[in-house]
Amino acid sequence: MDNLSSFWHWWIIVLTLGCIGLTWLLLKLNQVKTQSSDDQTTGHEYDGIQEYDNPLPSWWYWMFILTIVFSLAYLALYPGLGNFKGYLNWTSVGQWEDEQKHAAAEYAPIFERYGAMSFDELKADPEALKTGQRLFANNCSLCHGSAAAGTVGFPNLTDNDWLYGDTPEAIETSILKGRKGAMMAWGAIIGEQGVKESAAYVSSLSGGNADAALVAKGKEIFATNCFACHGADGKGNQMIGAPDLTNGVWLYGGTLAKIEESIRNGRNGEMPAHEELLGKNKVHVLAAYVSSLSEPKQ
Repeated sequence: MDNLSSFWHWWIIVLTLGCIGLTWLLLKLNQVKTQSSDDQTTGHEYDGIQEYDNPLPSWWYWMFILTIVFSLAYLALYPGLGNFKGYLNWTSVGQWEDEQKHAAAEYAPIFERYGAMSFDELKADPEALKTGQRLFANNCSLCHGSAAAGTVGFPNLTDNDWLYGDTPEAIETSILKGRKGAMMAWGAIIGEQGVKESAAYVSSLSGGNADAALVAKGKEIFATNCFACHGADGKGNQMIGAPDLTNGVWLYGGTLAKIEESIRNGRNGEMPAHEELLGKNKVHVLAAYVSSLSEPKQ
């Protein structure tokens, strides 16, 4: 709140303290005596109902006074009056940083131990896998799903299809450094007919039904334009994250319409780097957990 203009700074102060200052009305009203000492009513009647002028219960009155005192003390100690930071100089960012330092000091030895273990050792350790599962839930489930089954544009981590490889080094690199996958748009280059022909051929690589004439022409287009990334046999290239087109696993959908859309408009996907956020030791145990997801359950 220290970036408020002078006007808004004073506006907040005057408005806040002004509202608190109105409590004098309560004190004043509490001193008002009823006009009639006989029946203690206000003299107002509606539908046969008399309105009494009883004072507030003492406990309610003093509880309210205490809330006012508390609010003034709070505003003196903590931020709440424009740019005034409070005498304790507290900030939510400062508290978060303190909590992070405390957590790092408490859990760093655990993750250092995990960081020194091999993938096989981590995957055989139930506590390590539980830790990896919690890391996954907090950092990865938003995109890949709580069950890691993925969705359109986000890979399924429970199967055996890996865009960049399933070695420990490849999985850790994906998490630490992130990945950027891009397929250029071919619609303007090969035309709409070329898109249909190419899609027919690509679909046929994984056993899809497509017009034989379109498949034949699409094969020629594929051999000229697509083999550099996906390989002459369409089995992809893990070095650059080019998917295998022959296994029936589709990141953006395997219908003919979806394949055409991918070829026509291209695709762009990005996984953010987590090295700065998590650190190498946490990524190491997280990568072991991710690797275990595609293994047969015991």
